[in-house]
Amino acid sequence: MRVHSSTRGHGPRVTSHARTRAAVGLTVAALAAGVAAGAGPAAARPQAAPAAAAADCSAAYRIEQKLSSGTTWRMCWRYDSKAGLVLENVSYQPKGEPKPIKVLNSARLAQIDVPYDDGSVEYDDLTGFGFAQGLVNLAPGECPGGTITTVRVPDSWDPDHPDVKGLCTTTRSRGHAYRMQGDAANKVFQAQGKDLLVYTVNQVGWYEYMTEWRFQDDGTVNMNVGATGSLSYEDYDAGDGRGWPIGKGAKAYATSHSHNVFWRLDFGLDGSSKTKVEQYDSAVTAAAPGRQAPTAKTTRTKITKELAGDAKTYRWWRVVSATGKNKDGHARSYEIVPGPTTRYPGRSFTKHDVYFTEYDKCERFASNNPGCASGHPKSVDKWVNGQTLTHPVVWMNVGFHHIARDEDQQPMPVHWQGFAIAPRDVTAMNPLTPDELAWQNGHWRPRS
Repeated sequence: MRVHSSTRGHGPRVTSHARTRAAVGLTVAALAAGVAAGAGPAAARPQAAPAAAAADCSAAYRIEQKLSSGTTWRMCWRYDSKAGLVLENVSYQPKGEPKPIKVLNSARLAQIDVPYDDGSVEYDDLTGFGFAQGLVNLAPGECPGGTITTVRVPDSWDPDHPDVKGLCTTTRSRGHAYRMQGDAANKVFQAQGKDLLVYTVNQVGWYEYMTEWRFQDDGTVNMNVGATGSLSYEDYDAGDGRGWPIGKGAKAYATSHSHNVFWRLDFGLDGSSKTKVEQYDSAVTAAAPGRQAPTAKTTRTKITKELAGDAKTYRWWRVVSATGKNKDGHARSYEIVPGPTTRYPGRSFTKHDVYFTEYDKCERFASNNPGCASGHPKSVDKWVNGQTLTHPVVWMNVGFHHIARDEDQQPMPVHWQGFAIAPRDVTAMNPLTPDELAWQNGHWRPRS
């Protein structure tokens, strides 16, 4: 929660703006292959690695990590003056694949819209309230086993000290990737999954946003934003029945509000931006006579025009490569996996869970979008106007309604919201398949 008044930028935000960041020296990054001295790869040049590696940036802005399971993720990073961390040219190479498979041209946050329940205020944290400039220094203990990279913050609040130790790249275990045993349990196949974790922390008012990107060794990418920090004591004024009492008795009421987080994904599967979008819906009907269970039929709809889509039971979308196939001859794709959400009905741009729009370089933020020509709509819902999709861009909206509780103080536990994209037919088998099971592609035998 944050100051919710017209003086938001002049109260506690002054302290935030004026906080001094100590100048830091440049260090060698083990995971990111270098440390940034600027906001992005302005002097990017081709590397000795093959073009298929899709990491066409200088060493200071390259992240490359081979996980213990044999999967390698590669990408470039830069730091935007409004969006903060932007990842580009993201590729995935599991064991057995002769070259990297490009997944994304770019991935970034596209807005954090925060309306308050009492209607007093609404914040657009990325384009209006200095999200990028709020990048904070990370302590070594916050990036266990990894590397903290120095980032130069554009338009820094402290222009004498624009460099912030703010980008963590590390690896983490996530538990079982799979487990399979024979009928007699005389052989167990199991593996513990490994992830590459890339994250930053940005302070906006009382909130500290943790922007986390997890790249799994099975090809899945998880995108999450976690809100933590403090409840704003200046918000203990919700006496209109909309807030929640904090502290002893019922004197201090914290104002409830929503976090509507948007992400922007530009897919480049197999190196082509001409990806295709498909929607799948399944219908379940009652059991027919003589059948033990109801039946389900799944239908595919090719999305050829821009779309504002709503998640519902038995519905999902995938982005399909226009050029690449796996070893079985199936088109590579990534499935969109929505996370839990509370869709906010108060604004037109938050009324849908996902938007597919035709690429326009000026359309960068889901609401209050700056940079387009005069007269160009400023929110993603207005960009859905019937254009044919030849280079689709995916905008994901995940909402969280924050009704504060006693446990939110002090400090406030992280509350997460996000989604994932999961490989569908990117490889012919599970990319973590043990060698002795590799022959079973399309075959079956009793487990013993």
